[in-house]
Amino acid sequence: MTSHEPDYDPDQESTKSPSSPREQLPTSAFAHHDPEKALSSPRADITVLTWDSPTDPENPYNWSNTRKWVVTAAALTGTLLGPLNGTSIAIAAQALTNEFSISDTATFSNSYWPIASWSVGGSLFIIVFLPLMEDIGVRAGYLIFYALFILMIIPQALAPNFAALVITRFISGGCVALLANTIASVIPDVWATDEARSVPVGLYIMLYLVGSTLGPPMFAGVMQHIGNWRWIFYIQLIIYGCFFPFFWFLLRETRGDVILRRRAQKLRKQTGKPVYTKAELDSPPLVPRLLRSMSRPAYLLFTEPVLFASTCWSAFSFGTVFLFTQSIEAVFSGLYGWEEYSVGYVQGAVVIGELIGWLITLYSSHLYLKSASRNTEMPGKPIPEARLYVSTAASFIGIVGGMFVYAWTSYPNFPWIAPAIGLAMVGCGIQVVVSAVADYITDAYAASDYAGSAIGAVAAGENTVAGLLPLAAASMYTNLGFQWASTLLAFIALVLSFAPVLFIFKGRTFRERSPFMLSGGQITRGQKAAQETQTER
Repeated sequence: MTSHEPDYDPDQESTKSPSSPREQLPTSAFAHHDPEKALSSPRADITVLTWDSPTDPENPYNWSNTRKWVVTAAALTGTLLGPLNGTSIAIAAQALTNEFSISDTATFSNSYWPIASWSVGGSLFIIVFLPLMEDIGVRAGYLIFYALFILMIIPQALAPNFAALVITRFISGGCVALLANTIASVIPDVWATDEARSVPVGLYIMLYLVGSTLGPPMFAGVMQHIGNWRWIFYIQLIIYGCFFPFFWFLLRETRGDVILRRRAQKLRKQTGKPVYTKAELDSPPLVPRLLRSMSRPAYLLFTEPVLFASTCWSAFSFGTVFLFTQSIEAVFSGLYGWEEYSVGYVQGAVVIGELIGWLITLYSSHLYLKSASRNTEMPGKPIPEARLYVSTAASFIGIVGGMFVYAWTSYPNFPWIAPAIGLAMVGCGIQVVVSAVADYITDAYAASDYAGSAIGAVAAGENTVAGLLPLAAASMYTNLGFQWASTLLAFIALVLSFAPVLFIFKGRTFRERSPFMLSGGQITRGQKAAQETQTER
């Protein structure tokens, strides 16, 4: 996920005379080729290009609602498709064990490594490659990495050994994470207000979670009727390949600074004049940006209490989706003697819960917008902590309560539907919590330039926990038993659920004390000084 903050101002005018010292630069013989040289030239006379008018038709904020929804729908389709590749291989654990002679034990499932590497790849690719995506734009970046993702399906299907499967899964997971973050940026690029974004943002998070959960039930039939795990990837190759023309024709460039940069490049080529966008002039070199993109999220994560606690809360919730790929098999095979492919269908209960959770997030957005009328800190603006009202209840009732139901109905004398109801409750809670954390962190850091880094920290935490938490599932469910293993997860969720309670009552205090967060609608002088001190971190 990325920041919901817009990348540009739709009300800017077309061009403006240089006003700041940085803009008052003379021209040079090479100014129309290289912004870096233009900035250092002693004779530049640069024109800063912005939108022609507040109604510039190329500004994505000014597109028709039909065009906005077509682009958004294309992006959301990609959100659903990509994560299917992540968990679908879970139903083939036994087949992988047999074919590659993997030594699964009662306390550790080595057959889970293809899923773990997929998630860890997502964490690392976001940090390293996301700055490149910002340069080349939404459309080009998406199509390039989507094509690479399709190519990486082929070696997954043809993997000659287990190591090859794990490595190619690492790369494909990284591609999906980049695609998801690129798609997330489409929503704030075309929808200008919180109210307009609420439905697309909720759909984005819901579809990503559903895609992550839907893999096992969607491809369970492959193992049931074909019995060859490689056909999971053959079918995915066909599906993803068929959708490439769909994205090619429907996904448009939505990043405002990229559209303006191309316009400026065209003017430089046609006129030879030094016309640049503000983004071109202000953008630091690539290497410093890469270093900053790798260091800043980690720095914020371990110095900002709100971000750290929120990341733990959301990451555990998201990681539970992947943990269920292991625990559901253990519980339903152990209690009811179900085949591996049949267990895959049970994941559908989590999907149902996530769909219900999405409906609840719509009500949560309504409460958030209504909070503006009682905001004494920043009158007329919604209270950031209002994002947490419904999600706190969803965490206690859905995740914690659902875990307890899942735990203590895991007996053979209970019908299978009983633990499945617990799974649906957890799925509902996960949807509401993950959505709320993304929105809350974006709002809390909205007054600074750190929202993207903060969301990057959350996304990296979610992918890391999703990759590593399920590795403990076999040991937990073997040593503690079905009931107490799930109860342990419930108690962890219970502790984490108190974090938003603290933020609801003390969130304003946390924000006022943070050098990186919103305070009274603007950055205080003390916060600004602290930001400048840390800006190179």
